[in-house]
Amino acid sequence: MAKKSAPYGTWESPITADAITQDAVNIADVLVDPVTSTIYHLEERPSEEGRGVVVDTRVGKDVFGSGWNARTGVQEYGGAAAIAYGGFVFFSHVADNRVYRVKPGEEPEAVTPDNSNYRFADFTVHPKHPSLVVAIFEDHTKPEPANVVTQLCVIDTDKKSVTPIVSGADFYAVPRFSPSGTHLAWQQWFHPDMPWEGAEIRVAPMTVQDGVLHVAQAKYVAGKHKEISVTFPFWSSDDLLVFTSDESGYQNPWTYSLSTNKIGPLLSSVVQEDFSEPVWWLGGAPGAPLDSDTVLFVAIRLGRSVLYIADMRNRALQEIESPYVTVEHIRYLGTDQVVFVGGKTTERPSIVQATFLPPSSRVTYATLKSSATPADASFPPSIISQPTPLAPKMPPNDELVHVVYYAPTNPEYSGSSVPGEKPPCVVNVHGGPTHKEHQGLDWIKQYFTSRGWAWLDVNYGGSSGFGRQYMRVITTLTADFERLTGKWGVIDVEDCVRASQTLAAPPYSLIDPKRVVIRGGSAGGYTVLAALVNFPSAFAAGTCNYGVSDLAGLVHDTHKYESYYLFKPIGGTPEEVPEVYKARTPLFHADKIKSPLLIIHGKLDPVVPYKQAEQMAEDVRRGGGKVEYVLFDDEGHIWQKAENIKSSLEKEVGFYNEVLGLKSA
Repeated sequence: MAKKSAPYGTWESPITADAITQDAVNIADVLVDPVTSTIYHLEERPSEEGRGVVVDTRVGKDVFGSGWNARTGVQEYGGAAAIAYGGFVFFSHVADNRVYRVKPGEEPEAVTPDNSNYRFADFTVHPKHPSLVVAIFEDHTKPEPANVVTQLCVIDTDKKSVTPIVSGADFYAVPRFSPSGTHLAWQQWFHPDMPWEGAEIRVAPMTVQDGVLHVAQAKYVAGKHKEISVTFPFWSSDDLLVFTSDESGYQNPWTYSLSTNKIGPLLSSVVQEDFSEPVWWLGGAPGAPLDSDTVLFVAIRLGRSVLYIADMRNRALQEIESPYVTVEHIRYLGTDQVVFVGGKTTERPSIVQATFLPPSSRVTYATLKSSATPADASFPPSIISQPTPLAPKMPPNDELVHVVYYAPTNPEYSGSSVPGEKPPCVVNVHGGPTHKEHQGLDWIKQYFTSRGWAWLDVNYGGSSGFGRQYMRVITTLTADFERLTGKWGVIDVEDCVRASQTLAAPPYSLIDPKRVVIRGGSAGGYTVLAALVNFPSAFAAGTCNYGVSDLAGLVHDTHKYESYYLFKPIGGTPEEVPEVYKARTPLFHADKIKSPLLIIHGKLDPVVPYKQAEQMAEDVRRGGGKVEYVLFDDEGHIWQKAENIKSSLEKEVGFYNEVLGLKSA
């Protein structure tokens, strides 16, 4: 059958907003019961208002009924809401913030006091006394960010009591018992650091007497406030703790031995790849032991996941063939076996069991559970636009910027019916700003590319996964390498503008420079607004999802985790550099926005108050700009509910079509 042609952006596509949201699930975590070897996973279901559900992976059965929601509000972004041990699942129920214990098929039982001001996450169960569970404990009795108390606690699930055991730091993450339960390791950090800027690993001896957990004096292991980030500790044996450190400039594997007190890099030389990512959501795991001498790790190369086996005895690394461009939540299943969440460029993420066959390190992968929906199977594989990572050097200083390009792709179309036409392009800005855009299948991107749009992800200066010099907002290196220090609202904006201009010009000539739109969420939404303010002719339109428009207002109104976050990327506090805050706050320059703007926000957003979006829309309108404002009364930060995901997507593409005058053939 002959292929059709039509102007770019007007192609008909089977990828509808209904199709990609109906019955969709997000795999948020994978859990392994170390006693029974049962594998569970945590699903987030937009069709059930974003409810988090623990599922027995192999049998495909929910662990609890429809009234339960395994989510946590720790650090507001949450993560690590559940753990499995000894035939039980322990989980945080976000409706009342209590921790519950449940045996699959039975009714959950509360194991913490009835106090909604208490929040819990990131659990570890004592291997010899499984009624004792250590967790991150946030006390919001005094809800002001400065008064929220974060500690490590022990939950006695029999007595239903909570007892703080470690305190003094501003934040904690990744508490982990050693295999025998004699030691506890964890990560901690202090304001004004974010954990990827400076953090510490500590280890403390543990004893249990008469059912009570006692913690001895903690030992500092590695990391440095403001300078060195260390993270994701896990035990490969009772003696050896494994973690990652960016002391070399890249997050590489390190080890600490209890018996010898030796601390140092696991590998004999630095690998110029990051073996872990910033802790935005709790519960990540970039590695797991295969046996006492080898560890499986995931690293990031050009924005994609790469699997390695690290030989700790010989301090050597071997790359493992893998079809997955995203690998997350690696969990130990048994000798030479792990499970993880793996995503491909052509498939939604799956729960994957990997079995390694020594001595040649051959590996077999088995899909245990896919997040694909029935609608996915109806889309022809040829409709999927493949990601093309690029790293062009941008003028005027030939600075390298990492981008990922997706070409218009639809097997029904041969191209445009307009001679010489280049496609319109969506420039997508990730949040963070120290985050990155992944290259796994994302049907929202395909929604656009299958309609004849190009799509460009910009991993601007400050993005993670490309080493400390590219990402860190502060470092001990010279200022020449500090891409984001004092430059948020400048370097991210310039990189997005220059990336679109570069790909529109020779030798690329991939997109139409007059039909480029920009979109982003959270910190990415701020970049959208700043770009429209400072480069009013660069983009034909913009969409700001739950974005920041008032920097000083965010400092005063945001939650504890990010309450000091802006100071380094902006260059100081509002009191220290008021002129910088004024210059970079879009709200003060709304009259400069002339490109049509769509603002979408959630009324329940605890990270960026919706009043910011409301005021921004009002001020753009007052300045003569065109703005549309959508407020979801039942959403927070990042859309959770299917109807809102669908509505926001349809609204966005309709907005662009109107601005650009695109009409289906």
